[in-house]
Amino acid sequence: HSTERSCLLRELHRFESIAIAQEKLEVAPPTPGQLRHVFFHNALPFVGFGFLDNAIMIAAGTQIELSIGVVLGISTMAGAALGNLVSDLAGLGLAGYVEALASRLGLSIPDLTPKQADMWQTRLSAHLGKAIGVTIGCILGMFPLLFFGEEEEKLEEK
Repeated sequence: HSTERSCLLRELHRFESIAIAQEKLEVAPPTPGQLRHVFFHNALPFVGFGFLDNAIMIAAGTQIELSIGVVLGISTMAGAALGNLVSDLAGLGLAGYVEALASRLGLSIPDLTPKQADMWQTRLSAHLGKAIGVTIGCILGMFPLLFFGEEEEKLEEK
């Protein structure tokens, strides 16, 4: 009926006016607590990525150098580059598992409005979280180096 259509149209205009008014309101920047949440939400998965990337690269690069490197006569850096290739390929396959583990640890998505998520403070906090997370992960991922010193000494003895 025409009365229902006019009522619906009136409500749609009212809804549109409210939406327009909300867009014009100034959004408060994220609180320090929200920024910490963004930081940790981004840092934790990157600790896992950095750890896996470095650990796999060191292990694969060393094995490539000691096996294929000896046969083909490639340099240590070529072995490291091939180890990096293996690590990157493994990272593609393991990315989903790292993110799933991070979400299982109770890491919820920060409660921000779209405008707050796009603010420079939020982007900076996210980038810092990623950078510090991957740094910590890469340092932790150096643990295979603890085991390779003994193997190299055994090879030198032979």
